Amino acid sequence: MKKFIKTLSCFLSTAVLMLAVGCSNGGANTPAPAGSSDTSGENSSKNVTVGIIQYMDHVALDSAREGFIEALKANGYVEGENLTIDYQNAQGDQSNLSTISDRFVSNKVDLVLAIATPAAQSIAGKTTEIPILATAVTDFEAAKLVDSNEAPGGNVSGTTDMNPIKEQIDLLAKLVPDAKTVGVLYTSSEDNSVLQAKLAKEAIENLGLNYVEVTVTNSNDVQQATQSIVEKCDAIYIPTDNVFASAMPIVHGVTAQSKTPVICGESGMVDNGGLATLGINYKDLGYQTGLMAVKILKGEASPATMPIESATEFDFVINGIVAEEIGLEIPEDLQQYIIK
Repeated sequence: MKKFIKTLSCFLSTAVLMLAVGCSNGGANTPAPAGSSDTSGENSSKNVTVGIIQYMDHVALDSAREGFIEALKANGYVEGENLTIDYQNAQGDQSNLSTISDRFVSNKVDLVLAIATPAAQSIAGKTTEIPILATAVTDFEAAKLVDSNEAPGGNVSGTTDMNPIKEQIDLLAKLVPDAKTVGVLYTSSEDNSVLQAKLAKEAIENLGLNYVEVTVTNSNDVQQATQSIVEKCDAIYIPTDNVFASAMPIVHGVTAQSKTPVICGESGMVDNGGLATLGINYKDLGYQTGLMAVKILKGEASPATMPIESATEFDFVINGIVAEEIGLEIPEDLQQYIIK
């Protein structure tokens, strides 16, 4: 009866109507919508939306995404409860990156995780307002994502996957002590790969070894490039290159026949046919990025003042099956890192 009287009075009085509407919208139990700026209660209890834009599928990038989500969960942001994740994979296509970036801007997501340099460059070119964290980016400054790696200055920060390249080349020299010429394979359009190839060239020549390189523009070039370089070198180095990471089975198909050792930039590439690496654990790197995201979502920091972070530990990984295929004996002090 009281409900009927209240409803009737809403039709009879504009003032009461406005009051009724105000009461219905202000209920304490009404959840805040995704992207809401409501700051009442604990920050981690807000419903937030995180857009994830991933350049392509391969083990390293997938692991970084998994680590990121785990860090959010460990700090109170649980998908399906107070967290919505909009995960989009561009499958290595630049036009897809642009479409996904437009989607996130249009939907006004609370934060974007960009996985790999092309993904970060795409979303950064679309917004200066939404906080962006990137991972699997070798040099944010060289990629023109930040003012400087120490003081980003804008809406982008994150974690670098810069490898211990000198140490990786030292590992190559230890595993293949008779090598005279080292070949480097990478994608010419990937800024991170160009930078790593330059550093690898310096490290190779500093050891008194000869340097040769062959570049590709996309995955269609990988087999021919690999066939070309094995005729010119005694061992191969491949940095954390997205195209080659996704095409390692093709590389392995060539190098297993030529008996050419391949040192890679990260462990996922070793799992898929490379010989060895001293590289980053991408799941740990993603987790580290997730901890940065927690600070942003809680209002404790902003990308502008968050220096680019780097991995603190690296892992040896040696593919025992590949070593047997190419007839390479692993030194005694490295045998504990063999996986099969």
